Amino acid sequence: MSQASVEDDEGEYGPLLISALEGNGGISASDTKKLKEAGFFTAESIAYAPKKALLAVKGISETKADRLLAEASKVVALGFTTAMEVHTRRQEIVTITTGSKELDRALGGGIETGSITEIFGEFRTGKSQLCHMLSVTGQLPVSVGGGQGKCLYIDSEGTFRPSRVLSIAQRFSLNGEETLDNIAYARAYNTDHQTSLLIQAAAMMSEARFSLLIVDSAMALYRTDYAGRGELAARQTHLAQFLRQLQRLADEFGVAVVITNQVVAQVDGGSAMFNPDPKKPAGGNIIAHASCTRLYLRKGRGENRICKVYDSPSLPENECTFSILEDGISDAVE
Repeated sequence: MSQASVEDDEGEYGPLLISALEGNGGISASDTKKLKEAGFFTAESIAYAPKKALLAVKGISETKADRLLAEASKVVALGFTTAMEVHTRRQEIVTITTGSKELDRALGGGIETGSITEIFGEFRTGKSQLCHMLSVTGQLPVSVGGGQGKCLYIDSEGTFRPSRVLSIAQRFSLNGEETLDNIAYARAYNTDHQTSLLIQAAAMMSEARFSLLIVDSAMALYRTDYAGRGELAARQTHLAQFLRQLQRLADEFGVAVVITNQVVAQVDGGSAMFNPDPKKPAGGNIIAHASCTRLYLRKGRGENRICKVYDSPSLPENECTFSILEDGISDAVE
């Protein structure tokens, strides 16, 4: 199986770069340069942004912000459309295989592009292993369940291991060095750094074709940077803005966004005694509403793991079993 060519530009089906707005309505090259420095690289990013976000960019006046929004709305469809058109578009959505036929079946084909998929569970349930797997399968051609694009990997816990990527690449007969070159890796050290990495991510996505953005784990740094109930409101606001930026990248570039999450134990008195599984995902309602599909992983027998579709707008609540092997995620071993 040949390595997917992922050097191609976005082409006619990709997002419209912000430079296309230059010369319209008095928008100059210096204006677009300022916007790029603030993380706006496409016409879509301008059209989707609230006006106050544009006003926060140094050197953008209220008049200029109005012009930018007016010009962006001319090239980006923001109005109503028919449900039939939405249905037709959804038929064309690419799904990225997990490597396990059972897990793909439970997910309706694999990890969906253009939306946020959250994977949560205890330690040793396979969250990071699944992320390593997707960083390789996302590079495969679309015809064999891949995303035919590069991968961005934001690691907040220091669990990324290139050796795992190499053993998974071998399974799919891919060139190991090319596979590693197609993964852009960044270690996040605090919540502000984690958010600022998304500006770099947008810049890279505007220059090459990416199919996947992984954040492993989205919540780890929030649980240490913000302590106690006194900082809870500030934490949730910061988290909401981070997740909003992730959704914007999914909308703009059509990438699959995969975030992992930790669990917290529910110790709320009497009810916990009668709850056979007193664990719930960290981050509260903010992360619950931002995630489109939520997957709950738990340990099974031996190398087997159980995945439950915890929440999804289109998938039924069901469970399946998969295995973690030397060459990645595979169907369950008896």
